[in-house]
Amino acid sequence: MTTKKSFFQPLDRVAIALMLLLILVIGLIISQGDVVRVRVREFTWKHLQSEEKDISVTNFTTQNQKIGSEYKAFILTFSRPMDTKSVEENLKIEPPLAGTFSWAGRRMGYSFITPAPYGTTYKVSLEGAKDKFATQEKINKTIQPFQTTFSTRDRVILYIGASDEDQGRLVLYNLTRGQKKILTPKDLIVTDFKPFPDGQKILFSARPADSQDLLSAQLYTVTTGFSAPHETKAEPAAKVDLLLDNKEYQNLKFDVSPDGQTIVVQRGKKDNPGDFGLWFMPATSDSSDKKPTPQRLQSQPGGDFMITPDSKAVALAQGQGTAILPLQKDGTKPLDFFPQFGLVQAFSGDGSQAAMVKFNTDYTRDLFLVTNQGVQKKLLSTTGSIVNCQFDTASPTLYCLLTQLLPGEYYQEQPYLTAIDIKTGEQKPLLVLPPDQRNIQMSLSPDGLGLLFDQIQTQTNPTTTPNAPFLTTDDGETIATSSLWLMPLLPIADAQTSADLKPEQLPLTGFYPRWLP
Repeated sequence: MTTKKSFFQPLDRVAIALMLLLILVIGLIISQGDVVRVRVREFTWKHLQSEEKDISVTNFTTQNQKIGSEYKAFILTFSRPMDTKSVEENLKIEPPLAGTFSWAGRRMGYSFITPAPYGTTYKVSLEGAKDKFATQEKINKTIQPFQTTFSTRDRVILYIGASDEDQGRLVLYNLTRGQKKILTPKDLIVTDFKPFPDGQKILFSARPADSQDLLSAQLYTVTTGFSAPHETKAEPAAKVDLLLDNKEYQNLKFDVSPDGQTIVVQRGKKDNPGDFGLWFMPATSDSSDKKPTPQRLQSQPGGDFMITPDSKAVALAQGQGTAILPLQKDGTKPLDFFPQFGLVQAFSGDGSQAAMVKFNTDYTRDLFLVTNQGVQKKLLSTTGSIVNCQFDTASPTLYCLLTQLLPGEYYQEQPYLTAIDIKTGEQKPLLVLPPDQRNIQMSLSPDGLGLLFDQIQTQTNPTTTPNAPFLTTDDGETIATSSLWLMPLLPIADAQTSADLKPEQLPLTGFYPRWLP
């Protein structure tokens, strides 16, 4: 007796049915063409100084990223190769923000021509763009609509207070929101300060309020209450930490590196005036319970100094010239030396240019533009002083605070603000200030749209009570009061409109104003 077996077992029949179904589905997909819509896969920010500092926003529900002027471009990464023309025509930024396009495969970069103005929220949207293959095949298939928002930092200034409420204390004022915050306690008199580039902390020097010793300053840090662009949480404002004491050395001038990682301090031994020089230290310690340890920079003594834009060296006035010293323990071998220039006033953001001062034998001073290509271009000459210069990040402009010696029997200097086109050498006077305002300080906003300056009134015959706090200028004069001013700025090319701009006195009493980056 024989048994007939079915050629296909039940499992075989199921598998064959599934295969036929898949073949049918694949055939339908092929017959309809590519139905998957192209989309934006990633939205990222390009940092001015380091590719490693890009902010990546892969979750598009995370809106309103805060950026500063150091973020100069955003990048869109697409899921498929794109028709570049259709993307460029359909990308919208509201309010408008001028920029240029660049492409690398599926990545599109949009670089701002000028920094995005602070205190503004922007919406970026893209609809109607087509992928490359759909355009070639003349298929009307567009991108999945994309939208995100970002904001620039608030317009925030810092200054040393001169009113009864905040005398000698570090004050933060948010111009965007009209909010004022005192950052330091009453028992400290702030003498100088430098913001960290991410805006989260301020490095400042201060002496005890009950001390008359102007050289008794110690170094501290204080939090601002703001977060870095890539962070969502910030430390509470006004948290003060001692960074460097004055037990053995007097702490004089200091600077913070552009990357925020290094601090350089000019120090002098208390019991040995000849022991004088630069020290450098990390801005933070590897251990939370230990303070950063300073190291001596072995080099010849010098005067004014400034950390270079790459954060790896320091420009130090030595003798009749300026030396560029590496930020390492052995700085006896300069990386470069400029014998004809006695002072560096400013570096451009990318480090390719510097504004340097030449001191002449006839007591005049020349301002030169010096490039890393060896070009030395004279910009101006003055019988007075070159107090401060700052490069604009938004245009090829150098803003300077200068003085001119006035004719007459008595020595008088006339301070004034001027803008210099570094390409043409054209000068455009902005504002003439009252004579003998020798202690004026200025600060250019990160977006290049405003210039802060102060006007100090001193006391000729000061009367102070013992142990009472008092404020002094760099010349040692006692400060009676001081006003803060904001000068709106426009490019030199827009001469007609900028001629009508006038400085505005802020409702604040203080001096030494600085913009928060």
